[in-house]
Amino acid sequence: MQLDELFKMAAAQKASDLFIREGARPALRINGKVQQTDLPALSREEVQALAHSVMTERQREMFSRSSELDLALDIEGVTRVRANFYRQRGGCGMTFRLVPYRIPTIEELGLPPVLKNLCQHRQGLILVTGPTGCGKSSTLAAMLDLINNTKKVHIITVEDPIEFVHPDKMGIVTQREVGVDTENFRDALKYMMRQSPDVIMVGEMRDLETLTVALQASETGHLVLSTLHTSSASETLDRIVNMYAPHEKPMICERLANTLRGVISQKLVPRIDGSGRVAACEVMVVTPTVAKMVEEGRFGNTYAAMVEGEHWGMQTMNMSLLRYLTSGIISAEEALFAAGNQTELRQMMRQAAETARQAAESARQQQRG
Repeated sequence: MQLDELFKMAAAQKASDLFIREGARPALRINGKVQQTDLPALSREEVQALAHSVMTERQREMFSRSSELDLALDIEGVTRVRANFYRQRGGCGMTFRLVPYRIPTIEELGLPPVLKNLCQHRQGLILVTGPTGCGKSSTLAAMLDLINNTKKVHIITVEDPIEFVHPDKMGIVTQREVGVDTENFRDALKYMMRQSPDVIMVGEMRDLETLTVALQASETGHLVLSTLHTSSASETLDRIVNMYAPHEKPMICERLANTLRGVISQKLVPRIDGSGRVAACEVMVVTPTVAKMVEEGRFGNTYAAMVEGEHWGMQTMNMSLLRYLTSGIISAEEALFAAGNQTELRQMMRQAAETARQAAESARQQQRG
């Protein structure tokens, strides 16, 4: 059994992930759910041989020392792959994320049009947040591709590892991989200012120093995009501010109010027809009103601002879920499972049902008349 054959099988079935472990059959994640294949279980020797087949000698040494390894692969003509190798029960395990060569557009991902407006900023900080596997990388890639298609700029990305490959278009793109092109996010960002970037994409805000340098870059004329593992805009603001010492928090709130341009928090929700998943998004655009709330540390008030901010393209997660639900794209069960506030969503569902009932009744009366 060769890895190339497994990747071709996974790509043909439109799987997002391929799992390989010793003593088990290869498995796929399709539409968010793990399914075992009909292939035979793999022995320890077979799994180790598959792992070594895609590692360099240096990577084998690194894996032997640390028992953890991330890398990216190109399967020519099939897909690009983000790979993670790890130890489990004394043996080797592998998880491969399939990344398409073609970068999807904002429209194809079903993301709110306001993301295009956010890409027009020349400087500031834009954050895409959500749990692992919610499509953050695809959203960032779509936004960067839009900038690359429409602006004469230098885009620099720092990733671990590189996922989507961006060719030069109207702009030029430099992509650096942690562990290959740079030691860590911190050092890459430190020296990036000498590389004349206009747009910077940081794969993940992993520590305080990375966050601080990224914040400084957004204050000095650069547009910075990055991700955090948070589930809402208010939680994102709390997470950032709480990374700093108490006496620094007022200053950080002020800096965020001046630099933050928007927060997109997303989840992938299964379609009711089983054909895939849709991205439900909470979007906070930093208007003057929101900026004042951020400056004063009133992060909880941003939720009400999003409810009332549809004119600016803002929406809460529940507003996004309700649109999919009333359009018949997702089920009520999945909507409630993804909701941040289930009680509020139930109320919204009842109101939508009542509105639909009244509209139907009005239509029947007009027909009778």
